[in-house]
Amino acid sequence: MTQEKGNQTPNTPDFDESELDSMKVDELREKARDLGVDGAADLHKGELVKAVAKAAGRKSRRDGNGGRDKGDGGARGSAESKSVKYAQEITSTDDDPERPGRSLVTTDHDVIREWAEKRDAKPATVPGTEHGDHLGVLRFDFPGYGGQDLRHVEWDEWFGTFDARGLNFIYQEERTDGSQSNFFRLENPDREDA
Repeated sequence: MTQEKGNQTPNTPDFDESELDSMKVDELREKARDLGVDGAADLHKGELVKAVAKAAGRKSRRDGNGGRDKGDGGARGSAESKSVKYAQEITSTDDDPERPGRSLVTTDHDVIREWAEKRDAKPATVPGTEHGDHLGVLRFDFPGYGGQDLRHVEWDEWFGTFDARGLNFIYQEERTDGSQSNFFRLENPDREDA
């Protein structure tokens, strides 16, 4: 399958994916590592192209925006998603919800990992949903919750897939009554069916 000429990754206006696509996989992996893309060693070429374009776009926006970037910890994609539009963006582990029950959104790995670890949740995937040797549906395995069989994965692999798919992590810290919430949802803001 040949890459379309130009830029196919939303919110990365300064990057031509056809140029990235012409690079060798080793070169892409090195560029991904330089840009801080987690799990680059496990990504295939198409995923690497998208992950490098997104990471380079975030770096470019950050460098031109005093170090802050909506896609660097906050929501990715357009703000048209109702879930993202009405959620409070969290960009670091130091940010607190405005009130109990508040919907939150982030792409920050430290925030997501801290949230999961506070709940003893393990990064996981749903067996049988894989695409070749790529992870399938991403989940967290919470202790004491039976039902669906999940396969635990390493954080680097989970975050590599999360970033390659351009997902947002929509979640709650607490319910409106102040008790801990395990609610989360992964959303691809560039897909209407997400």
